[in-house]
Amino acid sequence: MSIASSPATRSKADIEADILRLVEEHYAVVHQPKPFVPGKTKVSYAGRVYDANEMKHGVESVLQYWLTAGPFARKFEETMKQYFSSHAAFLVNSGSSANLLMIATLCSPQVKDHLKPGDEVLTPAVTFPTTLTPIVQHGLVPVFVDCKPGEYDVDVSQLEAAIGPRTRCIFVPHTVGIPCDMDAIMDVAKRHDLWLLEDGCDALGATWDGKLVGTFGSMSSISFYPAHHMTMGEGGMVVVNDNGIRRTCLSIRDWGRDCWCEPGVNNTCGMRFEWQLGQLPYGYDHKYIYSNLGYNLKVSEMQAALGVAQFEKLPQFIEARRRNAAFYLDRFKPLEEHIVLPRWAAKAEPSWFGFPITLKSHIDRRDFIQWLEEMNIETRLVFGGNILKQPGFMHLPRRIHGDLAGTDTIMNQTLFIGVYPGLTQEMLEFTAERIEQFFRERI
Repeated sequence: MSIASSPATRSKADIEADILRLVEEHYAVVHQPKPFVPGKTKVSYAGRVYDANEMKHGVESVLQYWLTAGPFARKFEETMKQYFSSHAAFLVNSGSSANLLMIATLCSPQVKDHLKPGDEVLTPAVTFPTTLTPIVQHGLVPVFVDCKPGEYDVDVSQLEAAIGPRTRCIFVPHTVGIPCDMDAIMDVAKRHDLWLLEDGCDALGATWDGKLVGTFGSMSSISFYPAHHMTMGEGGMVVVNDNGIRRTCLSIRDWGRDCWCEPGVNNTCGMRFEWQLGQLPYGYDHKYIYSNLGYNLKVSEMQAALGVAQFEKLPQFIEARRRNAAFYLDRFKPLEEHIVLPRWAAKAEPSWFGFPITLKSHIDRRDFIQWLEEMNIETRLVFGGNILKQPGFMHLPRRIHGDLAGTDTIMNQTLFIGVYPGLTQEMLEFTAERIEQFFRERI
């Protein structure tokens, strides 16, 4: 039957089938990749990789018209909970919000041995701003530890010496997808009774000793921004590994309310009008009782629908990133008199966000970057570099351990190029040739 037929004569299933068929046709016509033209086509450092399935999931969510988080969100959260074998996986509107939610949870009076203003958090000086910002916003004091060029994660050999009388927590990102030394970090955290949080936004699928990063700390964060391993456009997640803080984390994500009903659901606890909390009158509606200072950090149903579709591709996305990084590692081995290639411990298996290169001191990074950008090869620096040099972070209350010499080297001499799954072999070859040409002709 033609799609132009009267809706009254057609079933809902038939109409939806036609709509989704047209979505597939639209994808085939509009979204196919264009031929690669060296020097003209951008070789991106990151980007969306998708097919008609994501678009169909998105359209399905609109046709259902949930708008706020619904069935797709519940499915995606359950899928990620199983992936990490965690107690919970809570969707939020960004990886930055995930970091905020983790710190806010540890500062809640509901949590036993919660963090208090003035408590210290050990964290690397090479970081993304929103790994650090929630620490400061909650009145905690960051203690900055150095990082090593080539490794880019916190220098674990300095962690123990950085601990002071007020140190209560370690918060480490797995920078550019290289796992931190979790044996050393867990050892320090356990012996000194410290909370441990992981920022896993760069490292979805990376492992330490066969165990997924993001499963070591009490909580970990994920980002689903388009630059990351899979995308919902915007979006993030908190993976909760400590069941004792699960309900508090959910509360703070959902306005700080005490009620844990799903949206549109009433009286999950069976005693909605029988609670007495705080100084409220007995029987105050539990849906409007707030036990935490919270936010609304939830996602839309359409974002979750995209996440469900993207997760099906995650294994191949991770494998492509590893394959592309392996190509560069092999290709650039002869250049080690000029560059520091990334390295990692034997127990680590990275899940690469990008491919970091630290230029040795005789190489001018601006010249090198310009050489690549002239040929439309995108580059990025390793996030904030030495975050304490950033204009918005220069005057933070903080403590610094050591001289941060490695951090400054990363700030001054490091960049990364892309390894994301949308890069073709032509693009990889072109990038490698352009880099080799730089050292052949300019150095």
